[in-house]
Amino acid sequence: MLLEFRVNGKDVKVDVDSAKRLIDVLRDDLKLTGTKEGCGEGECGACTVIIDGAAVNSCLVLGHQVSGKEIFTIESLEKDEELDRLQKSFIENGAVQCGYCTPGMLMSSKALLMKNDDPSEEEIKIALEGNLCRCTGYNKIVKAVKSAAHK
Repeated sequence: MLLEFRVNGKDVKVDVDSAKRLIDVLRDDLKLTGTKEGCGEGECGACTVIIDGAAVNSCLVLGHQVSGKEIFTIESLEKDEELDRLQKSFIENGAVQCGYCTPGMLMSSKALLMKNDDPSEEEIKIALEGNLCRCTGYNKIVKAVKSAAHK
């Protein structure tokens, strides 16, 4: 089946099996490998992307469900070799350790900041509820999002 959608500001067309998951379309067909697969069951959030403004687990979305939609992946945050303020804040606040959850954390945070440029700590925690991290304990991540919001 031919899929047509917008990813990271570019219109794309890709011919895929109708049962192929979005994460596989992104990684295998479009070579956007920044999106990570953790659990494959929608529990960990490592594969989070933004679809039409909402943070979504790409492992739970079939490719055909994104026809006509706009998608942003972790690759969209860097512009002209310059990191996004959110990425910089994660680094400055020590919110990156092993890095496996980081793309999903960043995309969930970005989706929040797209809707609310001054979220409370509670709002940040709610936005990150679907993202698991085994390294940081979340405090540094919440601090990084709050810091990025104020830049």
